[in-house]
Amino acid sequence: MRGRGIQLLSQVLLQCYSLLQEKEVLHLVLFYESRLQDHHLVIPSVLQGLRALSMCEVLSSGLAVSVLKAIFQEVHVQSLLQLDRHTVYSIITNFMSTREEELKGLGADFTFGFIQVMDGEKDPRNLLVAFQIVRDLIAKNYALGPFVEELFEVTSCYFPIDFTPPPNDPHGIQREDLILSLRAVLASTPQFAEFLLPLLIEKLDSELQSAKLDSLQTLTACCAIYGQKELQEFLPSLWSSLRREVFQTSSEKIETECLAALHALSACLSRSVLSSDTEDLLDSFLGSILQDCRHHLCEPDMKLVWPSAKLLQAAAGASLRTYHRVTRSVLPLLLEQYTKHPQSSQRRTILEMLLGFLELQQKWRHVEEDESTLLSLQAPVCSVVFSALTDPSVQLQLVGIRALTVLGSLQGFLSSSDLKLVVDHLIRLALHEEDSQSSEAAMEAAGSLSPIYPEVFSGHMVPRLEEKLQSGRSVKGEESSHDHHSLQQRCLQALAAVSTHTSIVRETVPVLLQHLQKVQKGSKAENTEDMVSVCRSLHRVALQCQQDVESCWYFHQMVVPCLLAMAVQAAMQESTHPLLGKTLLEEEVLAAMVPVISAATTHLSPELAAQSVSHMVPLFLDGDVSFLPQNSFPCSFQPFRDGECLEAQRRLVALLMAFVCSLPRDVPSFSRQEEGLVAAMGHNCPFTATTAAKCFAGLVNKHSAGQQLDEILQLAVNRIEPALVEGPHRTQALTLLLWVTKALVLRYHPLSSCLTDKLLDLLGDAELGPAAADGFSLLMAESPDVLHKGCHADVRIMFRQRFFTDNVPKLVQGFHGAGPDVKANYLKGLSHVLNHLPKPVLVTELPTLLSLLLEALSCSDHVVQLSTLSCLQPLLLEAPQIMSLHVDTLVTKFLNLTSSPTMAVRIAALRCAHALTRLPTPVLLPYKARVIRALAKPLDDKKRLVRKEAVVARGEWFLLGSPGR
Repeated sequence: MRGRGIQLLSQVLLQCYSLLQEKEVLHLVLFYESRLQDHHLVIPSVLQGLRALSMCEVLSSGLAVSVLKAIFQEVHVQSLLQLDRHTVYSIITNFMSTREEELKGLGADFTFGFIQVMDGEKDPRNLLVAFQIVRDLIAKNYALGPFVEELFEVTSCYFPIDFTPPPNDPHGIQREDLILSLRAVLASTPQFAEFLLPLLIEKLDSELQSAKLDSLQTLTACCAIYGQKELQEFLPSLWSSLRREVFQTSSEKIETECLAALHALSACLSRSVLSSDTEDLLDSFLGSILQDCRHHLCEPDMKLVWPSAKLLQAAAGASLRTYHRVTRSVLPLLLEQYTKHPQSSQRRTILEMLLGFLELQQKWRHVEEDESTLLSLQAPVCSVVFSALTDPSVQLQLVGIRALTVLGSLQGFLSSSDLKLVVDHLIRLALHEEDSQSSEAAMEAAGSLSPIYPEVFSGHMVPRLEEKLQSGRSVKGEESSHDHHSLQQRCLQALAAVSTHTSIVRETVPVLLQHLQKVQKGSKAENTEDMVSVCRSLHRVALQCQQDVESCWYFHQMVVPCLLAMAVQAAMQESTHPLLGKTLLEEEVLAAMVPVISAATTHLSPELAAQSVSHMVPLFLDGDVSFLPQNSFPCSFQPFRDGECLEAQRRLVALLMAFVCSLPRDVPSFSRQEEGLVAAMGHNCPFTATTAAKCFAGLVNKHSAGQQLDEILQLAVNRIEPALVEGPHRTQALTLLLWVTKALVLRYHPLSSCLTDKLLDLLGDAELGPAAADGFSLLMAESPDVLHKGCHADVRIMFRQRFFTDNVPKLVQGFHGAGPDVKANYLKGLSHVLNHLPKPVLVTELPTLLSLLLEALSCSDHVVQLSTLSCLQPLLLEAPQIMSLHVDTLVTKFLNLTSSPTMAVRIAALRCAHALTRLPTPVLLPYKARVIRALAKPLDDKKRLVRKEAVVARGEWFLLGSPGR
């Protein structure tokens, strides 16, 4: 009865403790303290009442100490249930956060009392709270007195944590939570060092990998607060354990943690301030490392060479002081060994080790003349690196190129003569090295070094690349022509690679544009390929200019008018002399120009973009060519006028699309070109119609809401609706419908649902149905050239989920009501939507859609089959419980499709058969023999990629149900 009475009082106090007055709290505290001496059945309710009182702000001074003393004296905490023990920890936590000075007045008695409370705790929920209390004891400088070792023992007994959460644990406590919480305690004070370090060494010598990992990570954490005094006694043992683990372990994780611990130890010793009468522990510690590892570097073919190098690099990277101490001993040795070992494989190993030490120097970004070993070895280091660049071994060349990049990044290391030699080597490797790996690596290195030495690259490398580029145009002979064509391609790539600084861009861009003009005037068959290559190089330059305002505007002013002038010239020549300028108007070339103009426009400021708009729009609407270079054209430029002779000019709408669809959203929109674009969409050329539709969609997507936008959209709808019903332009009308719908879906415009309904209706059209179904992929997928965030399009978050919610029920309903000849269109549209939906969303909707997906596998259209398979494969991995309900149908369908006439479908079906093995084993075992027999047939498939997938899938089915699977 007493217990029930106290329980009621405690429950009331937990609800209203904030309303109590000081005298009431005093009276209640005295009452509850006396009740702690009552029968053990009453104690849990008493503790709940004390917890409520511990949260009172009006608690009188001295009462917190009185309560805790009473608990320490009267309550045997570890004999209580988990919840009651948690209550005690909560009372202590509350008092520590509000009555810190009072508790500190208890001195070491408070620490001792808490040790008694915690001793023997086993529940992970309570341990998390107890560990936090210990951290606060140490962090807030509570007196530990003579109880340091006891406090360590009461916490370290849990190290290393061995805890596996039970299945479906509602508390969500993970092993990692306990590990991190305990580590924070053990690594919270140097006072634990004399007890902790022997424990860590002991655990490092154990056979348990998890214990080793935990010990190493704890050691690394401790080094952040330890000094020489704490480490001195244990350094030999720690080094011995770390060396043994790195030399002998087969675990990459343990090796990584060992190196991190050695790095932390070296950094800790580096931070210690030396007094005149103390031993320099860092020097002796590094001496031990060098003594045990240095001689292994002389054996590049032996297995200990890399472990030794990693240990030395881990120590050297800890501080500038450790770096100088280690490299003073190691770098001369590596240079000597490089000379001694003539084999390329050995030299590669030695140079890779040398590279590791060179990369460490980058952390300090400069070379100090008075201390640096590296500076004193400048000549031999450069000699070794340059010799690697001329070695026949491609792998050695690649390491040499990486080393060259690192040396170039060190300020003051390379002399002007060295830099000229660097340029010579990079040009030779980039242009003339047969192996593409070395060529690409050399170009990448040139791109890394050019912003550091812009004068050298603009003055020495660019002129030589220009010379090589021009010399290739005059070569005759089929074989020589092929070689020089390849040389030209590399020259173009190299020019783009080095264009990383404004001064270099001003040299390379004119060279690239001049070459493009020369190619346009030529008549060789490979002109298309050449022009595409130049455009790719210009695109790379544009991307590299985007982060620099000056470079970006220079590129835009130079390149965009030049490309437009060439295109306009070609279009006018096509109108009057069909054989001239045809190459530039090919779809492939125009498509290559689009990303160049787009990349040159996306990063313009609104002011500069508006300035560019004032030239571009009059060009396309009024034929104003005044801002174009070489603007004496034979006729007027009128891309939006009707007439067969203007077909070539209309193709240039692609370049307008690239420009207007990449402008920032706050640039004033244009009021006159929409009607011309809508008209251009009706032309017979699919390329022109599509690019015009994209351009119109880009404008509509960014246009601010209001009457003007509504009028523009009505203009498009008036054009689309009659054209879709009948006539020769139904396909063009569908293209316009798709792109306008996408533009509106992305921005959540109200008209998007109306246009989507039109698209759904077209799925039942015998002629346009398949194309309309494919259009759902266009609506959901990321577009590479327009309507994406990179070109400032208005793209709302979760537009795919919204589209799914609004339209999939209509697709399902349409499928059930459709005739047999068009059902496949609905399935195709549905599979496209599901394929682009985030998988977590799809999993939640799976039960209602799975039957339809399974029906789609029986469709004869291989596009539907492929899309559905690619949709089902991840679902087998992410929703095995739901999928296992249909395992019989899935097995049958997948095995049937492994014999499909389409290779892509066979591969996808085999991947799905492989993914089936992730379903619960008892569900699959009845099908094991049948699947293994069926998968024997694709092992003899005529396509290697199919055979490869069949081997993997069949192997997994063979292992199904085996022990350990």
